[in-house]
Amino acid sequence: MDTTAAPHVLVAGAGPVGLATALLLRARGASVTVLEAAAEGAPRPGSRAIFLHRQSLATLAAADPALGAELVDNGLVWGARCTSFAGREVHRRSYDPPPADRAPFSSLPQPVMEDLLRAACRRAGADIRWDTPVTGVVSAPDGVLVSTPEAEHQAGYAVGCDGARSAVRRAIGVRLRGPRSPHAFLVLDVADDPGHPLPRERAFHYLDPRMAGRNVLTVPFRGGLRVDVQCRPDDDPEALAGASADWLPGLLPDGHACAVTWSSHYRFQQVVADALADARGRVLLAGEAGHLFAPFGARGLNSGIADAAAAAAAVTTGDVDGYAAARHRAALLNRRAAGCALTHLTAPAPWHRAAQRLAAAAAPRSRRAGRWLDSAPYGPRDAGIPGSRY
Repeated sequence: MDTTAAPHVLVAGAGPVGLATALLLRARGASVTVLEAAAEGAPRPGSRAIFLHRQSLATLAAADPALGAELVDNGLVWGARCTSFAGREVHRRSYDPPPADRAPFSSLPQPVMEDLLRAACRRAGADIRWDTPVTGVVSAPDGVLVSTPEAEHQAGYAVGCDGARSAVRRAIGVRLRGPRSPHAFLVLDVADDPGHPLPRERAFHYLDPRMAGRNVLTVPFRGGLRVDVQCRPDDDPEALAGASADWLPGLLPDGHACAVTWSSHYRFQQVVADALADARGRVLLAGEAGHLFAPFGARGLNSGIADAAAAAAAVTTGDVDGYAAARHRAALLNRRAAGCALTHLTAPAPWHRAAQRLAAAAAPRSRRAGRWLDSAPYGPRDAGIPGSRY
């Protein structure tokens, strides 16, 4: 197979990372076929991202300026963030509305992101094949053969973007390694109620008295609010979700309809693949096929977009080894950063809890203490890759 000029690339998975990979490959001149196991329009299981960072927006806009504008126009830039401790505000920061072409982020539902990415892929000429699960992958020095129930597909490269249960990862014999948090988190989305508008601010509540002392994060997005509740060790997350009609009204404006549009609960994994490419350098892993993090700091999707950009560059320049090394290093650093956030949130040791209480007591007189309480739940920012936060 001749793969030197404009390689043909198979992308497994039509989630946001797979679609971004396809779009970025097309922008570099590669021909792309996306193989998606689910039917077109089928509900997608698993987590739902709501936050695209400026770096991700810029990456996608460079491939399709119309997409970049649509992701901002269909999203929300909330105007403030605040942090409270045991019912008392300890930090607040407000922002001036940014120009549309300089949005620092966009907060929008993942299904909307996927709709916009699919349309961009169609404009770019990517071929998306639904109901086409990957059943096998064979790598050779000059290309790759990917099997599906109906056919075998040859290409220069394959990129596995098929999520946590990646068939591509299993086919090349790569394993995920790392710990799994014993702490459960309940996540649900609440629809906007025009008569009782939601606050347009990200809010973190340590020991929230409205939730019997549980930690609660609320993040607005276009069309609703994400509510993230840290369960207690003795909580039954399903029972807590089932009782949301009892506690959710206390977190929302009086009279709000409290319409839950989606919910799930997790014990977050903190795992990274042994390798992000196969030994022959023909099969790459990106996004959750290669790493799973607790979502604090929006590291899941945004690191996946960074993977997509690096993978597109790697297969069109032939530097797959460079991709595997750089993005594996980034994955380990992102896992560490998400782990720092998770440790802060769960406060497993007495000194963790004491430090938080002391900072909360000092916050009225110390902006530094308030800033620490505000930033620590999201982990350190640096992913260790020049030009990338992820």
